[in-house]
Amino acid sequence: MSFDVSPEAYTRFMGRYSEQLAVLFANLAQVHPGQRALDVGCGPGALTAELAHRIGPAAVCAVEPSEPFAAAVRLRCPGVDVRRAGAEQLPFGDAVFDVTLAQLVVHFMSDAVAGLREMARVTRPGGLVGACVWDHAGGKGPLAVFWQAVRELDPAAEDESTLAGAREGHLAELFGLAGLDGAQATTLTVRARYASFTEWWQGFLPGVGPAGSYVASLTDEQRAALRERCRGKLAAAPFEISAMAWTVTASVA
Repeated sequence: MSFDVSPEAYTRFMGRYSEQLAVLFANLAQVHPGQRALDVGCGPGALTAELAHRIGPAAVCAVEPSEPFAAAVRLRCPGVDVRRAGAEQLPFGDAVFDVTLAQLVVHFMSDAVAGLREMARVTRPGGLVGACVWDHAGGKGPLAVFWQAVRELDPAAEDESTLAGAREGHLAELFGLAGLDGAQATTLTVRARYASFTEWWQGFLPGVGPAGSYVASLTDEQRAALRERCRGKLAAAPFEISAMAWTVTASVA
């Protein structure tokens, strides 16, 4: 998989979902003025911007391993402390934040349990740790149609259903393994509208994430076959796609 792409490419691919999800996620975490918050794996900054809007940029920190993404967030959210780092080694002391959140990140951590444990470490006792992951295993994520078409044409293809937290109950299990007891699980759902099939399909072409990497690996003939298989599964334009994320929160002891 690859996120070595421009922030603009990621935003075209996933932004219409992640921007909506950030609002719902911050609502669930009850982020409010007076708190200090950390966005782990901030990407181009959908959640970071929402946090900064709610509590002010000086109260928000963000970490992101991709330098182009981190640079984009610095431009988008002036005043936010944005650092290049992975979840597994957060560059902060113990008990620094009131709220530590990871939106659409746990399934891409090299060690999800270590990442969640680090999130708990930097959160004060009584503070909140939260994470959400698309339902890639249950077929209700934003890429369900795409991966269904891939499996029909290429049964041996590796999709995103086995990633950490992508199946029902697994994200809560990971929280427990990280020492975050009493985790509360729920789901968050957003909807994205597309004016045309071409608008939807073009999001896959820059090679963003596992889906984009798969498309980039195909021959022109294979790519055309996948494109037409996807076209046949989607409603006539304009159409909407519903996307559900498994979501877990836990208070730090």
